[in-house]
Amino acid sequence: MTFEHLPAASPSLTRLVEELNKLPGIGPKSAQRLAYFIIRLPPEEAIALADAITNVKQAVGYCQQCQNLADVPLCPVCADSRRRADQLCVVEDPMDVLALERTHCYRGLYHVLHGVISPLNGIGPEQIKIRELFARLEGSQVKELIIATNPTLEGEATAMYIQRHLASSGIKLSHLARGLPVGGSLEYADELTLSRAFQGRQEL
Repeated sequence: MTFEHLPAASPSLTRLVEELNKLPGIGPKSAQRLAYFIIRLPPEEAIALADAITNVKQAVGYCQQCQNLADVPLCPVCADSRRRADQLCVVEDPMDVLALERTHCYRGLYHVLHGVISPLNGIGPEQIKIRELFARLEGSQVKELIIATNPTLEGEATAMYIQRHLASSGIKLSHLARGLPVGGSLEYADELTLSRAFQGRQEL
């Protein structure tokens, strides 16, 4: 479906549908439904939605320590003095932090890579936050690095890259147990699966 073939729609509505259609998981029909829903919102609610989108783009950046999304220099996890500073869990995406936090089984700190190494897609170590990870580990209190990349080819390649780089560092390296389905994502795993994967992690 092309939006140009909607003669009954106004240009403003067509533009809104096109922008909504760019969101992940939103097809043309869903975009149309969302657009018409927004039109029917009371003006104050529509303005609040637009303001929230504008504000999140202006206010949210990276945590100075873990690279998670934050609107202050340190995210709530890094700013919590009760967290264990000797454990660091490496994840691909900020949503993975949320998934692991829901299990309530991990009390260490995180490092968010914002992607994985994928040569076929032109993504190397320089395009993700691996350099920041290695710099953070220098002179740190970290005794165990838990690699929690997703069980995909790219996730495994990233884990192996980190393992090779830190092989002589003296830091204990572990990986989440393979209770997670191959090809799956942490974001969609349930709390029990994640908890068991954490408890069964193995030293590399």
